[in-house]
Amino acid sequence: MDLQEIRGQLDVIDRELVALYEKRMKLCGEVAEFKIATGKPVYDGEREKQKLEAVAAMAGEEYRRGAVELFTQIMTISRRLQYRLLAENGKTVDTGFTQVDQIPVKGAKVVYQGVEGAYSHEATMEYFGEDVDAYHVKTWEEAMKAVESGQADYAVLPIENSSAGAVSDNYDLLIKYHNYIVAEVFLPVKHALLGVPGGSMEQIHTVFSHPQALMQCSEFLNSHGEWSQISVENTAVAAKKVLEENDPSQAAVASEAAARLYGLTVLREGINYNKDNVTRFIVVARHPVYRKDAGKISLCFELPHRSGTLYNMLSNFIYNDVNMFMIQSRPIPGRNWEYRFFVDIEGRLDDPAVNNALKGIAEESATLRVLGNY
Repeated sequence: MDLQEIRGQLDVIDRELVALYEKRMKLCGEVAEFKIATGKPVYDGEREKQKLEAVAAMAGEEYRRGAVELFTQIMTISRRLQYRLLAENGKTVDTGFTQVDQIPVKGAKVVYQGVEGAYSHEATMEYFGEDVDAYHVKTWEEAMKAVESGQADYAVLPIENSSAGAVSDNYDLLIKYHNYIVAEVFLPVKHALLGVPGGSMEQIHTVFSHPQALMQCSEFLNSHGEWSQISVENTAVAAKKVLEENDPSQAAVASEAAARLYGLTVLREGINYNKDNVTRFIVVARHPVYRKDAGKISLCFELPHRSGTLYNMLSNFIYNDVNMFMIQSRPIPGRNWEYRFFVDIEGRLDDPAVNNALKGIAEESATLRVLGNY
């Protein structure tokens, strides 16, 4: 046979495959109707395992692996259809969230980690305004505790930096505490070298700052090999230390806002090597609410430790045409080599496509938690 003849036969087989696929999906629709009537879950792991073993037994050795992969995908698509039909019949995921016109900020008490002049303080004022009733604590965990207990209405926490990556500890705190993301703030990072009034760069021996800030300014700082670099809790603590010790041999890497707040001299501005560096902060609250114009959803789910489970979760987004912005993994304490995944997707919780995707993940993951819609 020549190539055109072979392609002609393939076309005939493909038409037969499509017809059989449509016939199979109609039967899957009838399965969904049965499950709607009986309340039986869509996902039946044992049944799928048996089916794949039967397929493997039917296929020749040369094609066995491919046949199992093909039927794995067919059954995945079948489940997505069933989830959609369940959603159309009111069997949706109850996320517990309430839609609101605006996030109430008037008269709110806000907590952030660090001291005045820290980037978290700047992010707080950026979202809530300069007259915000805000106070600071030493750790991110204290801020989350304050919101969960009702001592504060909101907390502002860094979650991601465009050059340094995720703030992993804060992802863990989102699971440890039952607070919800209601907004996000993007703050450009512009580090400056700050010294005491009247000081100069020639006098400097020691530079203090947060480890990430030191890293973000490493190109500039390392060009001064005679300087010692010492890590402290955050950039504003470094600025405050330089002010209080009033030693011209000491300098801080912090923001120009910190310089104004503490009366320090800007010895060199813009010393971070990435001029487009941005930190994303999240605003968390005690109650699960989302604005009617929200466009991003943060999720966390845990998976059984088996091959293909992450793909199966993400296929829920693909099937429902839901765009994924970000994915992060964090180890689950006490369970070696098992992970929970943090995912940001585009959409709103009342969107049928989003709810359909969440339904699939809720049924097939070990746990699913919606962290916020904002």
